[in-house]
Amino acid sequence: MAKPHDFRIRSASLAGYVDLAASLGLKPEAMLRSVGISPASLTRPESLISVRAVRSLLEETARLSGIEDVGLRLAASRRLSNLGPISLVLRDEPTARQMLMTLFRYMRLVNESLFTALEEAGDMAVIREEILLAPEGSARQSIELAIGVMHRLLREVLGPGWEARSVCFTHRPPRDLAGHLRMFGRFVRFNADFNGIVCAAADLDRPLAGADPAMARMALTYLDHLRADSKKDDSRKIRQIIIALLPSGRCTAEAVANHLGIDRRTVHRYLSTEGLTFNTLLAQVRADLASRHLRDSDRSAGEIADLLGFASASAFARWFRQKFGVTASSWRRLG
Repeated sequence: MAKPHDFRIRSASLAGYVDLAASLGLKPEAMLRSVGISPASLTRPESLISVRAVRSLLEETARLSGIEDVGLRLAASRRLSNLGPISLVLRDEPTARQMLMTLFRYMRLVNESLFTALEEAGDMAVIREEILLAPEGSARQSIELAIGVMHRLLREVLGPGWEARSVCFTHRPPRDLAGHLRMFGRFVRFNADFNGIVCAAADLDRPLAGADPAMARMALTYLDHLRADSKKDDSRKIRQIIIALLPSGRCTAEAVANHLGIDRRTVHRYLSTEGLTFNTLLAQVRADLASRHLRDSDRSAGEIADLLGFASASAFARWFRQKFGVTASSWRRLG
């Protein structure tokens, strides 16, 4: 059986962590070393560190400090420049929509584990963000960091008066909502169907002040060079499509192939290079999302079954018991 892929993320994702941990009464260097992150790596923003380690660090920081919004506190100081080389392009895109499309295209250079997508319905736009195959354990701090950063970026380019229509999290609310209300305003939702930001589609098409499309095109050449040097990410793209298609109940190898513009055999060939089959990967994604929903949200098994594309709650219950060896309700109690 293939080992779970250990995704990487820029060490800049932990910018401000040392000061934050110290302010919470923790020893930052000891916390970093406990999860296998060298404190020296934080002085090199472009160095890549383990997503698993970052996830564990944030969750352990929240647990030891008793502070439930550690991810948001890290996000509060983020600016476009924190994204590194990609910010050279983003700041000169003509609209927020184009900025997002460029960011999503090159997200792998920033965070290999983050699935991002822009979905539209009428006059509303949904910026969706999910962690790809997070390790066992809660990922709520990582999700809140990612969505907090996205919210900060949009407010930076659209102006301090911009507001989201809603900010959504699939996990349950914290005991104290003050940090979330301070960052997002009153339109924040928990136990939602997805993680992401809902805004007016028209907001994304407003011209951005100071944009220089010609400069953006020059910077894209540099980013394309960086992306060409990175390893192939075929299986990552397949994971992304699986996450997007699961709620529809029609997540098949053929459907994924159609979305990628390739044939089904090519999907199987891409996965076989990593020792995976489509069904194995589908089960991995479902297992991760199922455990995350049960651990971090208050959703019923029936609601989780719908989100994971099962035909019925009973089908989900059978699959879960076979996969985890216990019932979903027992797993939730033990977790």
